[in-house]
Amino acid sequence: MVTSNSASPDDHDDDDDLKAADAKDLHRTVREEGEEELRRPAMSLFWSGIAAGIAITVSLVTEAALHAALPETPWRELVVGLGYPVGFLVVILGRMQLFTESTITAMLPLVTRPSGWALARTLRLWGIVLTANLTGTAIAALALASGALGSDAIREAAVSISVGITELSAGRTFVNAIPAGFMIAILAWALPNARDQSVLVIVIFTYVLAIAGFSHSIVGSGEAFLLMFTGHTGVWQTLAGLIAPAVSGNLVGGAGVFALLAHAQVRGEMPQGDDS
Repeated sequence: MVTSNSASPDDHDDDDDLKAADAKDLHRTVREEGEEELRRPAMSLFWSGIAAGIAITVSLVTEAALHAALPETPWRELVVGLGYPVGFLVVILGRMQLFTESTITAMLPLVTRPSGWALARTLRLWGIVLTANLTGTAIAALALASGALGSDAIREAAVSISVGITELSAGRTFVNAIPAGFMIAILAWALPNARDQSVLVIVIFTYVLAIAGFSHSIVGSGEAFLLMFTGHTGVWQTLAGLIAPAVSGNLVGGAGVFALLAHAQVRGEMPQGDDS
């Protein structure tokens, strides 16, 4: 009997499917996604951003539900943190526009092909998505504070969870937000390789954010707005002391650190004049 060692095209396809993309492939995939985002109409970005802002508040509501149901024990916060990834799963798998994801997706086209158009489009994207995300979290926080969303127990638990963000000064919030921006950028970078494990990857990354207490600007804005609407903070403290430092720190960690490192690791391997 003669056995053939030749592989069929289907076998090669299966092998390719099992291989993880290298850094250059990931760079191209994330950059192309960013280029598509930069070209999206403003209204499409805005409505997608509002949806993301409302949906991300599911994280706080789920955490609050767990917090209200569990006894006060040393391990409660570890279990409550399991609610944090839920909003991210809804937003990311639902392909909604989240500001912290766009710190890397919009930055890679800019650093790859620097131009006035790319800079203007990047700032446009960030401005629209951030405004829309904050509008969405404000709407959801108002619904929660007014009793239109959730029970009294969930509202009280959400306020109890949210008060924690007031323990940090604006400067400490900024520093605390840098690793959050860095980790969400890594998440956006890693997802094209995650394939069937994308849900697990999202849960792991965002759960670490929760139990480490890092400051995520959009989830944190929902907490900040809830505190404002329930009379625990004023408008200035909410915007300038809680939200703005977190936004700035996320930008530094995502666009300023990880995006530049992600580009730097492949820049020398990219043929001159060919960014593909």
